[in-house]
Amino acid sequence: MRVMGIDPGLQNMGWGVIEVEGTRIRHVANGIVHSGQGELATRLLRLYDQMRAVVGAQMPDAAAVEQTFVNKDAAGTLKLGQARAIALLVPAQAGIPIGEYAPNAVKKAVVGVGHAAKAQIDHMVRLHLPGINLAGPDAADALAVAICHAHHLQSATHLTAAIAKAEDRAAEERANLARAEVARALKAGVRR
Repeated sequence: MRVMGIDPGLQNMGWGVIEVEGTRIRHVANGIVHSGQGELATRLLRLYDQMRAVVGAQMPDAAAVEQTFVNKDAAGTLKLGQARAIALLVPAQAGIPIGEYAPNAVKKAVVGVGHAAKAQIDHMVRLHLPGINLAGPDAADALAVAICHAHHLQSATHLTAAIAKAEDRAAEERANLARAEVARALKAGVRR
């Protein structure tokens, strides 16, 4: 399964793609798209066009986007939210299921602690994906989001398999009980 992580940003939007096979992950590609200068609508359009090209070229099976946090600058938070909308819209338009993760959840999944520094994330992404050439910190963050999503998808797959196995056992037990009741009923009918 090919998983894309996206680190939303208005100036720089990081993206990273990994291939997941069982418990193994490998790096496919990473990069950063830039909005440049100008009016907000034009900058958002640039991000949209570039992300569409990336999603079209990488063809992920699943995507994940980091949630934004609210800071003291309300206008900046609102603009970041609009860039995040682009990060959600592009994969959604391609019919790709999208996960969303809080920054602390991403850090905990990749580094082991929820309040890790950017350098720690960069280091752990490099450990998870040996030999990688990162396009920058935003790409490292995006790959961390992809790794986090891969872990969650694997956990969900294991949980679904365990539930199915438990349901199979329960169905088997119900069938055995029904057979036993039929056998008792037949045995009781024979005695009469």
